[in-house]
Parts: sequence; structure tokens; C-alpha cells
Amino acid sequence: MKTDCKGVLYMAQTNYTLDNLHQPFEMKSIPTEWEQVKAGLKQGFMFYVVDASGIILSTNAHFLERSEWTPKRVIGKSIWQLLPDEESSRHKAHQILQQLERGSVWQGSVEKCTKSGQPYWVQMLAIPVMDEDDVVQHSYIIEEEITDKKTMQTKLEEAAYVDLETGLLSRYKMEEIMKEQLAKKMEFTYVLLSIDKFYTLKELMNEQHEEALLHEFTQLLKKYFPDSEIGRMGRNEFALITPLSDWYIQGFGDFLKSNPVYIDGKAVALTVSGSMTRYPDDQKTLHHIVEAAHNSLQRVKQQGGNLITTLPKDAHSKLSRRVEIEKELLVALDQQNLEVVYLPILDTASKKVTSFEALVRWESDVLGQVPPEELIPIAEQTGLINDLGTFVLEKSCKQAAEWHQKGYDIKVNVNLSVREFHDKNMPRIITQILQQTGCPANRLQIEITEKFALEAESEKAIIEQMHALNREGIRFVLDDFGTGYASLRYLQILPIESLKIDRTFIQSMTQNDKVMRLIKGMVSLGHSLQIRVLAEGIETEQQAKQLQSMGCDGLQGFYFSKPLKSTELETYFQS
Repeated sequence: MKTDCKGVLYMAQTNYTLDNLHQPFEMKSIPTEWEQVKAGLKQGFMFYVVDASGIILSTNAHFLERSEWTPKRVIGKSIWQLLPDEESSRHKAHQILQQLERGSVWQGSVEKCTKSGQPYWVQMLAIPVMDEDDVVQHSYIIEEEITDKKTMQTKLEEAAYVDLETGLLSRYKMEEIMKEQLAKKMEFTYVLLSIDKFYTLKELMNEQHEEALLHEFTQLLKKYFPDSEIGRMGRNEFALITPLSDWYIQGFGDFLKSNPVYIDGKAVALTVSGSMTRYPDDQKTLHHIVEAAHNSLQRVKQQGGNLITTLPKDAHSKLSRRVEIEKELLVALDQQNLEVVYLPILDTASKKVTSFEALVRWESDVLGQVPPEELIPIAEQTGLINDLGTFVLEKSCKQAAEWHQKGYDIKVNVNLSVREFHDKNMPRIITQILQQTGCPANRLQIEITEKFALEAESEKAIIEQMHALNREGIRFVLDDFGTGYASLRYLQILPIESLKIDRTFIQSMTQNDKVMRLIKGMVSLGHSLQIRVLAEGIETEQQAKQLQSMGCDGLQGFYFSKPLKSTELETYFQS
């Protein structure tokens, strides 16, 4: 492997240390240059390794101490998840990853967040490591904390309550104003604005032109909103606290059309993306107001920009619940306040239950019942899916070990996502759980979706992980089969032992001859490849009999049993 020479020289000059490295993956491939550098490095610097897509593979103890993460929680997360949730941070992370993808060193200051959400600043050095074909394999990231320096700078700005570059109110002052108005229960609208294509314009300009653009835009804001509080929340985020009506706020877009900014005597027509969040009609807390504003702004940008709007009422309700779910899920995972239930799968040949699918259930004291279709997407979007998957794996393998000890020849099926397999240490994590729980490898079956299979088909590392687990005796089940992905190549290259026909086919099979023929085709396809075929979502005796007559090897659904708690399993076996 090769590293960027400038990066190695820089490290040698700054005396970094890697001695405290936690190593959940094999580090023997580190180049000789790094070994030579290690001896002269000093302690106190944060260090971690990311793969080509920015997923954290390993860290040293100082990083864990400062970030408040544990190895179990942080391994597998993206570096995006370590930064504040704002546009400037997302742009910074994108910039860093792009630079590394090009095989170049990135260096600069970055604002980060601890696990509990506390911000801190670091001076970062990111160095890509490439193979002989100049393809980036992974990158080393070294950080020195500079929070005190940044805090002093921030305090100077906050002392004046002014953004030094534009003269607008600072983020700190804007939040103070909102807190005051919330305390007095004064109605207002929080408006968040972003100049469309700002970073494209920025790249086309020199520093003086960028300053002129920001100055001109600031003057237009002050001219159109003379009696509103105006602040700058980020590099390209401007905010208003205003009593003005929606129609007047939205008129700012037309105002910009007739009032272009002039840079070096040339007119530049600007458009903006914007969101409006009303207190108390839309949201009632500072956190929810700001979250709703960012959410709405992102929607506008995704739709092409050049619009100022608000979230619909139902979206505001969903957002409030989503924010609460994110907060409570962290607590639930830490305190293990989730439950795993088991849905039996019947073998049609023996007429016996041969496996159970493990399903996560969560009844929160704060939120009530949180259904899986709500829980799983939020876990995936927040990066908590790895923690959730590990929780289910541990509980399920412990249960399967108990069955094994009692002499029951029963397997457990656990659903895992492709995101979890982006962690190169996934096979090691799974085998460790099997060893800790005493569960034989051949009693574990991993269920993956067609979306997972389609992504895995093009990722050599995931294919290798799956085959490694398969060699240990773990089997893979393809869930939701037939849900729309055209490629079937993954059936050839992935170690799929069973496929499960999606419940949407089962629900309509008795009323639709085409669906019946499709199911027969899927059964024939599976058997021609020596793959067992299961069907899920069975709710009637008629469905069960027809699927059995078509040759399905396994059946699953509420017709046979509801999901069972671990305390109900023994009674179920006896019956």
C-alpha cells in the first residue's frame, strides 16, 4: 500500500502517537513508513481509521475519551455522524471525503460533536492510503483539539452578538431572542434562508467577490425585513425572527428577482430556498422549531430550491414524534428497554416449526407503542441501526442457545441491513456474539432484503463477508423476494440458502390469477437453483393450503401464530 508522502512527513514532524489504538480489525497492512513514524509520536492526539466511504473502522483511546463514544457504539458510524447537523458541516464532510477519494491529504479545522451533542473543535489531518492501483483503501485521520482557541473566538463574537463578516446577529443571539419570546409566549415565525447554488457561486469567485456577495445579500435582507431580527446561522444559512405573515415572507423571492446583486459591476440574480416555522402553531419548543426549519429547508432544496414554504401540518406532527423517537431510542438502547419477539416458521414437509424470525418491539413509557415500520427507518437514518441490530443479535443468539441446550432443533432468523455489513468487522462481531452466548453457528440464519442483495452484488467486501459467515455454518435468507428489483444475479453470487416470497403477493393471491402464476414461477426458480422457498404473511387456511400445494418449503404468518415473547415459547412448544 501507499500513503501520501506529504502526510507522512507532516506526521513525522508533529510527533503523533498511535500506541493507544483499539484494533477491532487487522492492522498488519499498515505501511512501513507508518511503523517508522510511530516511535517518535507524542500522546494527546485523537486518531481513527475510516474506509473509502468514510465509515469508522478503528480509533485510539484519546478519540473515544473526547468524543464520549465507546468502540462498540462508534465503529461502523460515518464521519458525517460526528459533525453538527447543519449545511456547513455537511459541506465540510463532503469536501474532506472528496479530497480523500482523489488520493490527496486534507487539513483544516472542523467542528465536531460528542455523543451527548456537545460541540468541540479540532485541527484535522486526513491522509488516504492507496493500493498499487492508486485506489483508496482507507484513510488515517489525526486530530488535535483546538476548542479553547475557537471558544475564545466565539466568545468575542457572542460578546458583541454580531456575526463579524456580515454584521448580522449571531446564532447565539438569535437563539437567545427565540428563548425570550418563547418564555413570554409571543407569537413569531422562524424563517431559515439559504442562497441557492451558493457553493457553486463561491467556487467561481475570489474571496473579495464572496465577501461582496454576502454583503449585498445582507443589505437586501435588511431592506426587505427592516423590523425583523436577522441573523446568520451558518456559512450559507440566514435566519429571521419575525411577526410578518407568510405571504409577505414568501414575497422575498420576487424581491430578489427585481433586485440583483452587483459584483464587479455585473448583475448576479440570486434565488433562495427557505422555510417558515410558526410558533406556536407549528412547533412549541426551540429544539423542534429549529429542527422543523432545517427539515423543511432540506425538502425545498431537494425539490430544486427557489421557494419559501412551510411543512404541512401532518409533517410537523411526524417531525415532533421523530425527534422524540430519536431521543428516546438512545435511552432505550442504553437501558435495553426493547423487546425481541419470535414469529414461527413452519416446515411444510415435517409439519413442525424449524425456525423463528426475531422481531424487535418497543413500547416506550414516553411514546407508547413504536411500530417497526416507524422504528427501523429512523434507526437507519440516525445511524443507530448497528446498535439495534447488535441488540437483536445478542438476544436472539442467547435464545437459540437455550433451545439448543434443551434439545430443540430450531434456528433463529435475524434481520440485518446492508449498512451493518459496511462495517468490515461484521463477521467478527457476529462470531463473538455466537461465542459469548454459546449459540452454534448453524442455528443462526441472517435475513437480508432484495435491496441489500442488490447493493451487495456490486460490493466485493460484503460478498466476502457473507461467504466467510456461510463457511462458519451461518445461512442467509433473502427476504421480501419479488419486490421489484430486476437483477437476479445476486442469487448466483451470494450464499442464499432460502428465499422468502413477499407478503404483498400472498395477500392478493386468492383474488388474482396472475399473482398465483408469479408465485408458482418464484417457487420453480428457487427450486431450480436448489434454494428453499418460504412464504410470509399467511393469514388464512386457504392461502396455507395453496402455497403448500405449489411446493413452498416453509410458511409463516399470523394464521399459525402471532409473534411470541420469550416467556411464551415454552408453552408454545408443549402445545
